[in-house]
Amino acid sequence: MQQTETVLDRVGRFLAGRLEAESSGYQPYTPSDPQTLHRTLRPGDVLLVEGNQHISAAIKYLTQSTWSHAALYIGDTLEGNYADDDRPRLVEVNLGDGCTAVPLRKYRTYNTRICRPVGLTPADCQVVVQFMVDRLGLKYDMKNIFDMLRYFFPTPPVPVRWRRRMLAFGSGDPTRAICSSLIAQAFQQVRYPILPEVTLAPGRTSAQSSYSRREILHIRHHSLFTPRDFDLSPYFQVVKPTLDLGFDYKRLVWSEAGHGEASTEDEA
Repeated sequence: MQQTETVLDRVGRFLAGRLEAESSGYQPYTPSDPQTLHRTLRPGDVLLVEGNQHISAAIKYLTQSTWSHAALYIGDTLEGNYADDDRPRLVEVNLGDGCTAVPLRKYRTYNTRICRPVGLTPADCQVVVQFMVDRLGLKYDMKNIFDMLRYFFPTPPVPVRWRRRMLAFGSGDPTRAICSSLIAQAFQQVRYPILPEVTLAPGRTSAQSSYSRREILHIRHHSLFTPRDFDLSPYFQVVKPTLDLGFDYKRLVWSEAGHGEASTEDEA
């Protein structure tokens, strides 16, 4: 029995390595600056990432979104002697590594988006952050190799209504390859909503179409969320660092070539 587990683990690690290999030709349009992110992010914020791994292409297709990865910002919660650039301030789940803490500089060459839970109390924020911190070291079960095989087909001929369900198909449990499922569970600890309510009620945000209601019920039942859900959530605010830190278009210095390029006076 031990030999069988060892073989499956080896096969799983091999598949995970192939899926996490980077795709060629990825060029971020607005790459993230770690210092700017550090000044903007608050504990409890969700950082969405446009990944460039092979698994990212499949997740983008299945979720119909540009965001393929999500991480939770925990600030300076983790103690230790770190250089500022090396301090792990994000908790995320990766297919090969499981639940880990990483520094902001990891995503300096990626397009990112900050999603902030509006009105989250400091006490509940601490619960959400601690939930993720307590799960550091949680490993992906490499024996669930069938959960990984689907990601080798980044654009399978799957109808739209079945694509999200394909993310859950396999072992029967929400795959840990979808990082946002663990983050969603963290917010569920304090009953903070992510998607609209299913039922119609006066003055309450709700799903209008029967298809949307079925999808939301499916997601809640399986505790399976995707990075896109934080972007579309009416309860999470999209925060753009260039605007949050103060923006004055009068300070832009436009190039004389007239190609639409501009920089601030501080950058010029």
